[in-house]
Amino acid sequence: MSAASRHPRGLYVLFATELWERYGFYSLFAILTLYMTERLQFSDRLAGMVYGAYLGAVYFMPLLGGFLADRVLGYNRAVMSGALIMAVGYASVALGPLPFFFIGLGLVACGNGLLKPNISTIVGNLYRDKQELADSAYNIFYMGINIGAFLAPYGVAFLRARYGWGPAFFSSAVGMLLAFLTFFWFNKDVAAGAQRNADSTRPEPAPEPSEARRRTLALLVVFAIAVIFWIAFYQNGFTLTLWARDNTNTSVPPEIFQAVNPLGIILFSPLLVMVWTWLRNRSVEPSTPAKMLIGLLFTAATFGVMALAGFVGGDTGKVSPHWLVSAYLLIALGEICLSPMGLSLVAKVAPPSRRGLLMGGWFVATSLGGYFAGMLGGIFWNAMPHSRFFLSVAGLTLLAAIVLVAALAWLRPIFERALAERAEAN
Repeated sequence: MSAASRHPRGLYVLFATELWERYGFYSLFAILTLYMTERLQFSDRLAGMVYGAYLGAVYFMPLLGGFLADRVLGYNRAVMSGALIMAVGYASVALGPLPFFFIGLGLVACGNGLLKPNISTIVGNLYRDKQELADSAYNIFYMGINIGAFLAPYGVAFLRARYGWGPAFFSSAVGMLLAFLTFFWFNKDVAAGAQRNADSTRPEPAPEPSEARRRTLALLVVFAIAVIFWIAFYQNGFTLTLWARDNTNTSVPPEIFQAVNPLGIILFSPLLVMVWTWLRNRSVEPSTPAKMLIGLLFTAATFGVMALAGFVGGDTGKVSPHWLVSAYLLIALGEICLSPMGLSLVAKVAPPSRRGLLMGGWFVATSLGGYFAGMLGGIFWNAMPHSRFFLSVAGLTLLAAIVLVAALAWLRPIFERALAERAEAN
């Protein structure tokens, strides 16, 4: 591999940091709905409201975290502070009493706000002079996220069955501390990416104000479309978990099914990177927004499969686990095409002085999607046949795909100008 095509060591430090951070996050996530409905005796509706509010807060706070990193803290301090706050939050949830449960969820949201957008920004900053590798880098980074997400349901299911809810939740704090130590010990390898543009020895030129506004508006359009994807995706921790428990003919703990999605990402990511590379070498690689469109289509297909599972018996009884496994594998393909591509797009297109803030904006889209996922699931899951609920999610996702197709002609030249300007600057 030539030096020009080699990924920097810092990418693998960030890969390992996110692996442990996401292990902690998805350990709590895998059993959150089960804990609320079984241990806390919340109704499905109330559990959906808390689930949606938690996800909304977790992914809204990155807007503030990105702003603070851009203007005050810098990316390094933001990531390390966020990691420690999240560890305290997970430990608070593990304590048990209801006030500590809600305090812990709030601390996790605040810590995630500092960590999540800024570690993603550091990834992009490592590729200031290697923009052609940015999509590939985010795919690799995303694999680290999903290795952690794959291991989490197994670890937390074992701990919950053997030792109870408290130790299961406490494992999230342990994962978070491992993430902090990884980032701290190998910090020299990410130092170049952790520099803000204003602090860099090779700052990127700022676009003209009118062009900066166009780029920001274009990203906001993409964020709005991404909200729909996340509404669909975050059914995994709520309605799909309830389906696994109540409508799937299996003795497997329901949280284990959440490992299928990250497993699919681990298996499919290298294949898709190879496909994109093969197409790029022939100058026919889809644009980043086009990859996101493909992701929306896979997501719509996911809920089409689940609607069919409802029609053939899941609406009134239990069906084969193959339906749920197939759906998780399909949405894994959708996630690979959309989520890391969104991160890459923000890193490549956002004006340098707003990069942390706009990376936070990407997570606000995730926030809104998570919030409405819980709200819609809580209101409609038991108010209509499951098949109709899933069909509605599929239709909503197809609508978002149609909007993205209509917007591509306007988006493409804005993004191409941004990439060309960065290439010239390097």
